[in-house]
Parts: sequence; C-alpha cells; structure tokens
Amino acid sequence: MLDATARRLSRLTGWRRLAAAFIFGSVAIFAFAPFYAAPVLWLSFAPLLWVLDGCKTRASTIAAGWAFGFGHFATSYYWLTSAFMVDADAFGVIAWPAIMALSAAVGLFVSIVAIVTQFIPPPTEDDMPDDRVMRRALRVILFAAAWTLVEWLRSWIFTGFPWNPLAAVWSETTTPIGGAMIQVTALIGTYGLSLLTAFAALAPYVLAQPPRFRRAWLTAAAPVVLLAAIGAGGAVRLMSATTAFVPDVKLRLVQANIPQTERARPSLWEGQVKDYLALSTADRTDDITHVIWGEAAVPPITFLNLSERYRQIVAQAAPARGLLITGGDRGVRDESGSAIYNSLYALTPAGDVAAQYDKSHLVPFGEYMPMRWLIPYDKITGGIGDFAAGAGLITLTVPGLPPFTPLICYEAVFSGRVTPDAGERPQWLLNVTNDAWFGMSTGPYQHYGTARLRAVEEGLPLVRTANTGISAVIDGYGRTVAELGLGQRGVLDAPLPVAAARTVFAMGGNALPIILATLAGIYALRSYFRRKRRYSHSGQGSSSYT
Repeated sequence: MLDATARRLSRLTGWRRLAAAFIFGSVAIFAFAPFYAAPVLWLSFAPLLWVLDGCKTRASTIAAGWAFGFGHFATSYYWLTSAFMVDADAFGVIAWPAIMALSAAVGLFVSIVAIVTQFIPPPTEDDMPDDRVMRRALRVILFAAAWTLVEWLRSWIFTGFPWNPLAAVWSETTTPIGGAMIQVTALIGTYGLSLLTAFAALAPYVLAQPPRFRRAWLTAAAPVVLLAAIGAGGAVRLMSATTAFVPDVKLRLVQANIPQTERARPSLWEGQVKDYLALSTADRTDDITHVIWGEAAVPPITFLNLSERYRQIVAQAAPARGLLITGGDRGVRDESGSAIYNSLYALTPAGDVAAQYDKSHLVPFGEYMPMRWLIPYDKITGGIGDFAAGAGLITLTVPGLPPFTPLICYEAVFSGRVTPDAGERPQWLLNVTNDAWFGMSTGPYQHYGTARLRAVEEGLPLVRTANTGISAVIDGYGRTVAELGLGQRGVLDAPLPVAAARTVFAMGGNALPIILATLAGIYALRSYFRRKRRYSHSGQGSSSYT
C-alpha cells in the first residue's frame, strides 16, 4: 500500500501536486493543541517527501514546499482572525486576506526545507536495494535538520513568530506520554525535541517502493524507537522528581472571563474593575499572599503610574500583607516626547508601585504598525498610537516572593529567551496574557502548550494568568499544579512551586539543539556525496548512484 501511495504522489504534477501538498500541510494541525493526535504527522510529513520525489525542477520543489507550508500555517494561524473581528467594522474585511497573506509568506520557509532536502536526490529504480534505503534515510535526516533550523530561524527573523514548533505536539501533560516526552527539552530544548519528532514523523517514507526487506523496517523503526526511549527517560525523570512549594506563599489568579468586545468599550471599564476586585476578595482565606491579574486587566481609565487615586482603587485587591500584580498600560511624557507601554505593576495595599516591567517584545500589527507608509490601517488593538518597547527582560524582586521574570503575552513562546541575559537568575516565570482576543479558538490552547515548554526548558515554575483562560500554575517539570480552563470565570488559589535544578538548556540555550541539527544535516550530505564518489570511482556510474 505504501509503495502504491508513494508512486502515485511522486507522479502528481501541476495543481494536483500543489493541492496534495497543501492538504498534507493542513493535516498536521491535528497533532497540535487542542487535538494532540501526534500520529497524524505520519500522514503529513512522509507524504510531503513522496511529493518532493516527483519534483524534477527547482521551481516545482519550491512550489510544493510552499504549498505544504501555506496549508500548515493557514490552519495554525486561523485563530488570528478572531482579533480582527473584535472591531469588525474597521478590520473584519481584511481578516482572512491578512491571515492568508501571512500564511503564504511564512510558507516560504518550508520551501527552504524542500530545496535543501533535494540536495540529496530521491532514489531511482536503478539503485541497488541497500542504496534506496540509505538514500531515503539520508533524505529524512536532511529534511528533519533543515526543518529544525528553519523553526529556529522563524523565532527571530522579522522580529520572530515561532508559533507551533513541532515539539509542541507533546505539550499536553494531562496524559503521561506528553509529560514524559517534553522532559528532554531540559537538555536539548524545544528545537532539539522538534528534530527528534521530525525524524519519527518521516519514518514511513523509508518503507515505500519495493523491495521490502528487513533493513528498511529497521531503518524506519530507529527514530521511532529513539523517540520512545526519550519518553521512557522522561518518565523516569518524573518519577524521581517531587514538587516542593515556597513556604508562606499562596497565589490567587483571577480570571474574570470578560470578552474582548466588552473590554474594548470604555463605558464598561468601571464595572470591570469592580468585577476584578470582587473576584479578588470573595471568600479569600488569610493564607492568600499575592493576587495576580492578567495582561491589561486594568483598563486605561487613566494610566496607573499617573494616578495615585486610581492605583489606590485597584490596589484594594491586594491582601493586607501582600501585593497585587497586574497588567496595565503605562504612560510617559517628558522632554523627549510621550510613550505608552504595555506594562506589569506590583502594587502594595496602599497603592504604591513596588516594581514594574514594560513589555519588550511587541507584537507587529497588534501593538505597533510596521510599514505605516504602506499599510493604511491602525494597529488592530486600537488605542492611542503604537506601544513603545521596554528595555528588555528583567528579574523583579518584590516583598514576599522569590525573584521572578515577567513575560507579557507571547513573550513566553520564545525558546531560550525568557530570562535576562545578565543579572540575577529568576526562581519562577510569570506569564500574564490576554487571550480574550482569540475567543474559544485553538489559539489559547496552543499559546498555553508552548508556554509550558519554557518551564521544562528552564527548570522554572511558570505561573500563567489569562483574562479568559487558560490560567495555571506549572512546576519546573511541566506538571500542572492547578488550572482554570478556557472560558471559565473564577479564581485559582494555588501555592508557588520551588524551582527545579538548573537545566543544561538553561545554561547553554539553543546552542546545543542548533549544533545537533547542523551536524545531522552535514552528516546526511557528507554521507551522500561520499557514497556518490565511491560509486563514480568504482565505474558503476549514474545507473547505480546519482
């Protein structure tokens, strides 16, 4: 069956080839949150390589890779249309065109992977059986290496948008397999796990086309067995890991579940503040030491930093001997001009600012408009002008809490970039976000799953407060201590886990996974060209190895 399927796909041409690649790219989304059906990757990645087997020109290779990427990212990014619909009169008409344009542009990254993979041509009918298996195995290694390096490239080029790295298919930890699989990120990070996952996802490619024999099955099984061994090692790690908690600290995470369409109406802001205050104080026990609200939970009736009276009102949520930590805009006006920041405040019960952080990695089109000279629209979040970027990640020290690094919204999705480069290392991560922009789509689930990977990579607990969910407390091994689901209204009272031991990844960052991916690609290319030279020198010519 695989033989016939491979032949049929490799013989596709024109629009049929592009349609098939698009479908295979789209299918991959079911491996990610909230579906987590990782085996569907076998129905996505291996068929793409069979399609590439039939591409005889560079243009057809680029087109097939792009079509796969377009399908993959269109289904990955569709939830962004929800943000445009908050102000549908102004932005609704461009919602789908904008997302399709973004997906089409990012799809070009997969074209890079396809072109690199074709450096090792597909096997031919003239090749010896052993050579066919070897050639396919080397193409698998090269594809997986290129995919991993391109994932990393997506994380920083054009400010970066590393959404749905392949490793995220394992980020569901309510089942034992997901929690075990992601433990390896403490060593080789998200991109290292993506590399291993890509190897396993491509395994069926090796089995196609006759003759079938034991070596093909052993070669195909090897990456799957390796991935299973990684999972087994992760399970052992979890069995020996206990979750300790910081003494005398108990958090209350407030999830008011106010739809973004209501959050955008100034006439409702006063009532929303009262709503947050009521949730913060209702049935609150004396052991609650800190209350945490989400990103921009304080509406800009006025800027918190400019109004002592407004701070005192909001700070009523703080426990008597603790703090309120909340997101809210910050306005600055001085001799150099004025600026607005997307900020986080730590407020004492008296309304004093104990600490603050300004978001440093802003969302293009959401928090500022790039290329204003070309695009005749304001940023989709509205407000007065663009946000300004803060100076960078910092470690905050506030009364009653271990030092922590705040991460606002999608700052938590950047592997290796969630702690400061210098200064004191945090003991936990605080991610405040406003996923209300994305409603009940797949976006909040994927955001949550990717943020979970940061906890395991760094060995640091992650506290996540989202205005409409998902809010959670996660320990340094990625295990959920407490969780409040998407679209639920309420509070989450939970202790703060103690940091796990500092991980290898925390010390070296993405250097190790990038080196591994690069070495894998070099190995594949070197092995292919070495075998090609050997056949050429033996006089067997192109009929045996080209």
